[in-house]
Amino acid sequence: MTAQAMTKSLQGRMETRQFTIRFVTPAFLGNAEQDGQWRAPPFKHLLREWWRVAWAEANGFSNDYRSLREQEGALFGTAADGSGNRSRVRLRLDKWSTGKLRRSEWNEIGKVSHPEVGRSVGADLYLGFGPLTYDRQSRRTALKTNAAIQAGEQATLRLAFPAVDAELLDRALFLIDAFGALGGRSRNGWGSLSLAGDLSDGKYPLRDWRECLDRDWPHAIGKDGKGVLIWQTDPFDDWQQLMRRLAEIKIDLRTRFRFPKEKPPHRQVEDRHWLAYPVTNHGTKRWDRNARLPNSLRFKVVQGEDGRLYGRIFHLPCRPPRQFQPDLGAIEEVWSQVHAYLDEAKRVKRSQS
Repeated sequence: MTAQAMTKSLQGRMETRQFTIRFVTPAFLGNAEQDGQWRAPPFKHLLREWWRVAWAEANGFSNDYRSLREQEGALFGTAADGSGNRSRVRLRLDKWSTGKLRRSEWNEIGKVSHPEVGRSVGADLYLGFGPLTYDRQSRRTALKTNAAIQAGEQATLRLAFPAVDAELLDRALFLIDAFGALGGRSRNGWGSLSLAGDLSDGKYPLRDWRECLDRDWPHAIGKDGKGVLIWQTDPFDDWQQLMRRLAEIKIDLRTRFRFPKEKPPHRQVEDRHWLAYPVTNHGTKRWDRNARLPNSLRFKVVQGEDGRLYGRIFHLPCRPPRQFQPDLGAIEEVWSQVHAYLDEAKRVKRSQS
């Protein structure tokens, strides 16, 4: 069989995968009423996100975004160009039920000190503001909607896709198990999930973090002269204790970058702004007030072989979009300080993977 005939044969053949998805922390997945519900579309979006990372790695971290978009559209489908290109990836969940964690059952996970507020704040509210809100009547953190998916809930996910695309999709599934989270505030560790099934194995897609600033989309886990930019917390027995620890780390990390004593919005872009934007009560006149810059430092909660829970902190570096007029010198300095802080932080150690 010729190479062309073999490729054509693979394009026509479908492969399947089956996994048990288990949430390690509560997930805020919204349905039409914004209540937490098991739904297939968010999982497809997550698969697509990490497929891009797998594609970049397989193509030598090429920044040929036209080829990326073309191949992504051919596999996952396109809706905007009017071509009617349907997705060749099919996903099915064995249930579409509402999450078991009800609004009345939400329990605060404890308070953490916040030097800029001048008092302690709810750790869950700090990491989950939006899906979580402050109930003035009870003076406690509460779910904004009626339900969320509780930690420990699980479902079966089945996938079917062309055999020719199996290598990159299997790679993406491996990365989802290692780094994936779903729903509101998932970058802060909410909606951390694990996949149990026939996962491929391999090393993480690594690239020097400064080189990653050549483009504005996440495509690799960063590394520096000391190794991979992944840190792990000490183990905890439950997700509540661990999320409280992650809140402490995030507050300490962000408040190290202090704002000048001037009435906001600030005249200049300050160091803190390059971490993530907007910052509560600290806008800048240099950027549109509706601008949104997501944090490229992410949290994930994973369960170790010992059954205990660990916080995984990892950097997916990329350049801010053009409208932010990125100052690469300032950005490199800020993230160098973040990496140094995590290297020196108590009860956190850099991963050797």
